[in-house]
Amino acid sequence: MVKAHLVNHTHWDREWYFTTMDAQVLSEQLFTEVLDELEKNSDANFCLDGQVSVVDECVEIHPEAKERIRKLVGEGRLFVGPWYTQTDALIPDLESIIRNLVIGMKDMQQNYGEPMKVGYLPDTFGFNAQMPTLLQQVGIDNFLFWRGTNFSQQTNSVYFRWRGLNEQEVLAIDFPFGYFTGQITPETKQNLAEFAKVRYDPAVKFESEHGNHEDVLMPSGIDQMNIIKNIKQTVAELNKQSKYQTEISTYPEFVDIIRKKKEQLPKYQGELRLPTYARVHRSIGSVRSQIKRENFQLEQKILKRVEPLCVIGAKVGVQIGNGLLLKLWKKLLECQAHDTLGGSVSDNVATDILHRFKEANELADGIENIVKKKIAQYLQLQSDQVLVFNTEPYEFNGDKTVKIVASSKKIALSGMKDPVITAAKKYSARQHILMMTSRGQEYTNEPEYYELEITGHVKLPALGYVVLRIQQADTEMVQTKKGQFGSYGKIEKGQQRLEFVEGRIDLIVNQHRIKNILSLVDAPNDGDTYDSSPFNGIQEQRLPLNMGTVVSSPQEDALLVRGSASLPANLDDYAKTCPKLGVLTYSIKLSFNENGQINAHLKVDNEVNSHRLRLCFAPQIETDEVNAQIQAGYVRTRNEPLPADWADKFVERPVNLYNFDKSLTLMTEQQHFTFWGAVQKEYEYRDQRLLVTLMATTGQLGKPNLAWRPGRASGDTTSQGHIMMPTPLAQERGFNEFDFAFKFSNEKFTAATNNRLTREWLAPSVSYQNQSLNVFINRLDNKIWQTENEPHIPEKLAMLKLPPELDVSALYPAYSSQGAYILRLQNLSSVSQKLPADLLEKAQAVTALEEPIKQTEIKPYDLLSLKIEL
Repeated sequence: MVKAHLVNHTHWDREWYFTTMDAQVLSEQLFTEVLDELEKNSDANFCLDGQVSVVDECVEIHPEAKERIRKLVGEGRLFVGPWYTQTDALIPDLESIIRNLVIGMKDMQQNYGEPMKVGYLPDTFGFNAQMPTLLQQVGIDNFLFWRGTNFSQQTNSVYFRWRGLNEQEVLAIDFPFGYFTGQITPETKQNLAEFAKVRYDPAVKFESEHGNHEDVLMPSGIDQMNIIKNIKQTVAELNKQSKYQTEISTYPEFVDIIRKKKEQLPKYQGELRLPTYARVHRSIGSVRSQIKRENFQLEQKILKRVEPLCVIGAKVGVQIGNGLLLKLWKKLLECQAHDTLGGSVSDNVATDILHRFKEANELADGIENIVKKKIAQYLQLQSDQVLVFNTEPYEFNGDKTVKIVASSKKIALSGMKDPVITAAKKYSARQHILMMTSRGQEYTNEPEYYELEITGHVKLPALGYVVLRIQQADTEMVQTKKGQFGSYGKIEKGQQRLEFVEGRIDLIVNQHRIKNILSLVDAPNDGDTYDSSPFNGIQEQRLPLNMGTVVSSPQEDALLVRGSASLPANLDDYAKTCPKLGVLTYSIKLSFNENGQINAHLKVDNEVNSHRLRLCFAPQIETDEVNAQIQAGYVRTRNEPLPADWADKFVERPVNLYNFDKSLTLMTEQQHFTFWGAVQKEYEYRDQRLLVTLMATTGQLGKPNLAWRPGRASGDTTSQGHIMMPTPLAQERGFNEFDFAFKFSNEKFTAATNNRLTREWLAPSVSYQNQSLNVFINRLDNKIWQTENEPHIPEKLAMLKLPPELDVSALYPAYSSQGAYILRLQNLSSVSQKLPADLLEKAQAVTALEEPIKQTEIKPYDLLSLKIEL
């Protein structure tokens, strides 16, 4: 006998076409009625969408509700967590996904009680293949979700064992028809017989037959939907009308039922991203690229700069409270919900998102500022000294960039070899400048000075700092020089040469010329803020590269290439005899780094609407698959044949567009080509070309009947009572900048080498000068006053040295105790990694929640957290 387990819930988008403030207004009635109904009916329960942030916002408005929430959570009738926000699962860094869980669960425990230990993501647009591994970092062994499954291609059961790239697995429980499958509304209650016959019973039947299940899950709720009143009476009436028996349940209770049948369930390994029963928006990875760029840059700033600096600071007596770091993370996590980070939002909401990024960056920069300045003050550094940090636990021997202010360019830096001024800004002399001294107000003249960026070779201790000295010199420090633009330019590094010739960029490796190694391609985009889509069969075109020059320096030359293209300004201009044209101008600066990678910085001035701009690489490597880095691992992707009747089998075209995180590799046994992306998240591989999307611009929130997505508009814009919503900000007009790198190698690809190259490519340059010529280069400098009784600290510090084969995911102050920090290591390979004996002596293995465990190795494609006392 099949039994249906009904779970009452609400799905709570924090923002969409409505803002976060709008959502808080909507929560006023709903959250109040939920608490009232649960207190009135002891047989009722309710799930608040698995994210703590919305409860925090409710309690901020109604602080008196906190104890009511705590009591209901303790009774097991109100379910919240484990997430802080309902995360996107394809775009964020692995550390963001883990921290979303850690912060959500800790927030819940501290304020409201035990979190719902269910990996609940009911509306996210597909899932990376390592979600099981990430969930297990906090001890969650189950996953409830919608979207991404196909019962003929993956597993024939709605419930299955989903395995990550390693041995970690979770019980996967799918809502094939959505989190609103069993949705009961006041209108439904008036005709439960029709509801049971037309909607409810067919869904129960489908779920039971796909896997031969006697127990099936029926979620009842929808976006911002209220609690079902008198649910016991409603379910009793439903049981009179339905062919199946239904009982009131909870997500944890249903997980327990399926857990007991675990051994009978089929297994699946891989991503969940097929649009069979629901859209997954396979091309959303390039929509509103500005939001995705801001997200990646802030993640890297926190992980590579702010948190390690806080650990270094704590070692020498600079304490930054965890509350400030948690506030920073929460600002970021608020920008990573599925609609938010996907970019499928109105312009009004996009403005809010970008403002949150602004606030988060201010927090991050301010924390970094105070740590660096206090250490400089403790060291009693003068203006002729520069503090240079290494925020990674590996010894460093290579190029770094320091930022200083100097009265002249006639300088040298002790401890730095072959320094070159790579950027300079001059400030003119000023007269009659106010000074505050011990004698009161005095006036002086301020001489001219320069703000300089200097790049050179340095040696740095692992996870620590050194002090360099600025010395006077007889001649000006060498500065980069730009040559004349023309039709030819070249730069070289060892056996590699990069040439701009005949309007193209060629790479010559060991005398083998690879023509058009890099180009830009563009096509009109008929899509919306959910998906890109082709327009009237118009093909992608290669954009012209018009001229190039060499930017020279004794240290490293760079190739600068420029181009422009006049394109139809809008989609409707393609059909006009005399179309209005918009200009797309762009420049690419290319240079070899110490590891032989070609670093690239692309600037695009976009004055064209509704188009998709992509990088195109043609490395002449014969392969039919891509080795793509994802969160905590690598996956191989290969184009799937598209059936002619795809529209009958899928709700959107299952285009061969894929997501990745940080690197893509084409390989054979003898050679490989790797692309590293700083902000790019979407790629396609066809005709031996690797295509990486930079931006896909659009002017509509949702559009109906796209070539790749037939039928209704996503975003509700063609639903009853809704309107089309223009999104001019999603056209991303004006300047857009992108960083990336690539490398061709006549060697076999290894994950270990790629991990190291990726890590070193992303490693930041962090420096500080205690100077008074311009105290606004760092915003808070003029308000960070020296304190009395400052400690004496060493002029050189090295905290933790790791062997290069160990790869760090994060390094941050521990949440559970002051005076300790967390080192999280990731193993992106197929073999276990032993931890060094000296590391085991000082470290305690813990979960991501900082609970002690016994483990001395990192399993393949897994992570391990270590707690180390300062």
